[in-house]
Amino acid sequence: MKRILRRNNFRPCIVALIIFLNVMAGCKSTNISGFENGDLLFVTAKETGLSGAINKVTQKQENTSFDHIGLLEKSRGKAFVLHAAPKGGSQKQSLKDFLKDQADDGQQVVVYRLKGHFKNAVPAAIQKANSMLGKPYNFNYILDENAYYCSDFVERAFRDSHIFRLEPMTFTDPKTGKTNAFWEEFYQKKKLKVPEGEPGCNPNGLAASDKLERIRELKL
Repeated sequence: MKRILRRNNFRPCIVALIIFLNVMAGCKSTNISGFENGDLLFVTAKETGLSGAINKVTQKQENTSFDHIGLLEKSRGKAFVLHAAPKGGSQKQSLKDFLKDQADDGQQVVVYRLKGHFKNAVPAAIQKANSMLGKPYNFNYILDENAYYCSDFVERAFRDSHIFRLEPMTFTDPKTGKTNAFWEEFYQKKKLKVPEGEPGCNPNGLAASDKLERIRELKL
């Protein structure tokens, strides 16, 4: 009888331990203690497709190669990423799901942070970003008040604080000096003129800002 009682008492302990370990594992995967409100999450670019085409005409530094960006919001012990993506448009996504999406695509995430007093711009930027949620994704990459692409979404969020700036866009392949073939075909299909020289922004351009500092690359 004693053996049975001891065995029955032991089983709840094992169950409790398993639950505790599962909770701790979940906390580790979504640990937000190393993040700050307003951190910028840059997603590394792929070498092919749209991602590769964006990077080929926008890469500014040899060790900087990004094709997406999101703004981190910490609220009541939880973390979210405010961003504009082809799937879902302008959205507020949990940090856990955002990181999982990048890992599933084989891409990495690098954290950048505003320097010094520039951090004062964060609260207003997050408020602005939240006000832009629900808008569709801008697949033309030409500035539009009714649709946003990723870096456009972030630039707008910080626009009133003049953190970033719009620059003339280029779709020229630096190796050939001619319009990149991908973008030539891309805009032909849309029956649009390549918006060479029109104002815009891109993840690599934002990452090159002297108002930001690179913090770390996340292990996904």
